[in-house]
Amino acid sequence: MACQLAVITTHPIQYYAPLFRHVAGHEGIDLKVFYGWTGSTEASYDPGFEQEVEWDLPLLEGYDHTFVPNEADEPGTHHFRGMISPSLPEEVEEWGADAMLVFGWGWQSHLRTLRHFSGRMPVFFRGDSTLIDETGMLRQWTRRVGLWWVYRHVDHALYVGTRNRDYFETHGLSDDQLHWVPHAIDNDRFADPDGTRQEQAAAWRRDLGIPPEAPTLVFAGKLSRKKAPGLLLSAFERLDAPNMHLVVAGSGPLEEELRRAASESVHFLGFQNQSRMPVVYRLGDVFVMPSRGPGETWGLAINEAMACGRAVVASTKVGGAPDLIVDGENGFLFESDDVEALASRLQRLVNDPALRAQMGAASARRIDDWSLDEAARRLVETVQSHVES
Repeated sequence: MACQLAVITTHPIQYYAPLFRHVAGHEGIDLKVFYGWTGSTEASYDPGFEQEVEWDLPLLEGYDHTFVPNEADEPGTHHFRGMISPSLPEEVEEWGADAMLVFGWGWQSHLRTLRHFSGRMPVFFRGDSTLIDETGMLRQWTRRVGLWWVYRHVDHALYVGTRNRDYFETHGLSDDQLHWVPHAIDNDRFADPDGTRQEQAAAWRRDLGIPPEAPTLVFAGKLSRKKAPGLLLSAFERLDAPNMHLVVAGSGPLEEELRRAASESVHFLGFQNQSRMPVVYRLGDVFVMPSRGPGETWGLAINEAMACGRAVVASTKVGGAPDLIVDGENGFLFESDDVEALASRLQRLVNDPALRAQMGAASARRIDDWSLDEAARRLVETVQSHVES
C-alpha cells in the first residue's frame, strides 16, 4: 500500500511544482500538497520586482493539491501571520496522511501544524536556511535557542546542500535525522538539444547590438540590494575589455539608479518570465551572482545557468555556491562585496574564450548530479524508509 505523504507549503512555486510532479510519479508514494495561498498562480504585485508577476509555466499540473482556507488579514509569505489556516491539521488528518513534509516553519499555520503532528506521525522538514549571515550578536543567539525548540518537532530534515546541513546540525538535528535531497531545477527545461535556443539568443544579441564575438556577462534577478547588481556594474567598469557587454535581466528598486550609472555596453531587459529564461542565460558566456545578502540561502539561478552550459561566478554569500561551483573548474568564487576580487575573476574569463567554453561545459556536466530525478528519488526513499508500512 502506498505511503500517503502530505506536503505543507505556502503557495505554488516555479521551483517546487516540478519536484512535486516527479515525486507523484513514483510508485509507493501518494502525494498531496496543501497550499495556504494562491501566490503567483494569479497576477499579483511582487515588491521585489516592483511589478505584477504571474508565472507563465504550469504550477498546478501533474500532482494532487488543495488550497486550505487562509484567514490571514494580509495573506502572503512576507510575515509570520500571512498564513493562518486553522483547518489545516484537520484536513491533513481527514485525507489520511501517513507522514508529513513541511516546507519552512516561519508562518503561523506551519508552526502550529508541526507542533500538532509531532509524535503522531513522521514529520519531515524541508528548508534551505544557512548560517552565512550570522554575526554572533545576542539577538541571533536568542533566535538560535528558539530554533532548537522548533526543530525538536522535526523527525527528519531534507537538507539541500552543505551549508544547509551545517544549519540543521547547529540547531540540534543529528546525523541520522539528516538526508540529502539536492536543491534542483528542471534541467531538461533549460537544455537545448537542437540549438534552437542558442539561435534565438544570437538573434536577440543582434537586436541588442552585441557582436557575436563579444564576451558577455549575464545577471538575472531582482534589482535589489540583496542581489548586489551595483557591485557587478562597478566591477564591469573596471574591466579592460572595450568590446565586452553586460546583460541585466530583472527589475526592482535599484533599476533606475543602475540605468543612470550604466554605459551603452550594459543592456537592461526588464523582468523576464520563466519560459524565456533558457534564452536569457544564453545571451552571455558567463553568469554572475554577486549577492551580498542577507538571505541568499541558495541561488537557484546558478543551477539554471549551469544547465544552460555557462561558466558561473558567485559571491561567498550565495548559499549554494560551495556545492555547485568548483573554483577554477566551472567558475569562480569571490569574497562578498569585494569589487576588486570580482573584477579580477571576470577579467580572467573575459581574456580567455577557451576558458569560458571549458568552464561552461564543466557546469553542464556538474549539474547532472543536481537533477529533479535525483531529488525525487532521494525524497521518496527517505520517506519510505522511515514510515511504517
